Amino acid sequence: MPSGFVSRSTRLMIGAGVPVETAILLNEIKETDSENRISVDYQCAMLEERHKTQECESEHLSNKIGSTKSGVGACNAERALRMVKLARQETSLRPYVTDTVAEIHQALSKGRNVMVEGTQGTFLSLYHGTYPYVTSKDVTASQACADVGIGPTDVDDVMIIFKAYVTRVGEGPLEGQLDREEVLRRGWMEHGTVTGRERTQICQKKDGTLYRR
Repeated sequence: MPSGFVSRSTRLMIGAGVPVETAILLNEIKETDSENRISVDYQCAMLEERHKTQECESEHLSNKIGSTKSGVGACNAERALRMVKLARQETSLRPYVTDTVAEIHQALSKGRNVMVEGTQGTFLSLYHGTYPYVTSKDVTASQACADVGIGPTDVDDVMIIFKAYVTRVGEGPLEGQLDREEVLRRGWMEHGTVTGRERTQICQKKDGTLYRR
C-alpha cells in the first residue's frame, strides 16, 4: 500500500512496475480502509505462491544472496520471460484494476499534484548496486517514474529520504556492521514489514564513530 494512505483525500495507485500479491494487498486495503480510493494498474505482475517456493528452493538466492524469499525476484524474472500472470487476469482484483497511467496523465494535465513513491536505494539496484547482493530490478528515481509510466519532463522535484544509519536484509559484505547483540542493546532493531526479517545494521566505522548518511 502506498504511504499516502494516511491522507484520506489522497488517491492511491499501484503502478505497472510493481509485483502484487493478492492476499497481502487485499489485507492492507482492509487494514487502511482504502477500498474506495485504491487502484491497481492492469499490467501489474501477480506474485504467486510458486514464486516464493522457487526462491526458497534456490541455493543461490537463499544462502548466497540472502533473498527475503518473498517471491519478488522470481516474479520479476518470470515477467522478463513474458510468462507472468497480470492483474487484468486476477478475478479477485477486478474492482481495483484500471489504467493508472492514463489516470496519472489526466491528473498532470489538470495541474494536480502527483507523488511517485519508490523504495530502497541505489546500492540495491540490479544495475548500479553492490551486485550480486542487490534486489531484482533497478530502484533509482528514474526507474520509479518508468514503473508508473511517466517521463523525465513530467517531474518537477526528486526527494530522497535517508536514515541516520544504513540497514538492509540479505547477505554480502558490509563494512562497519554491528553485531545483533549491540543492535539490540541500542534499541535499533528493525524488521521488514512483509517478511518480518531482521535488518542488518551498518552503523559504526573502525574508529568507533557512526556513519551519518
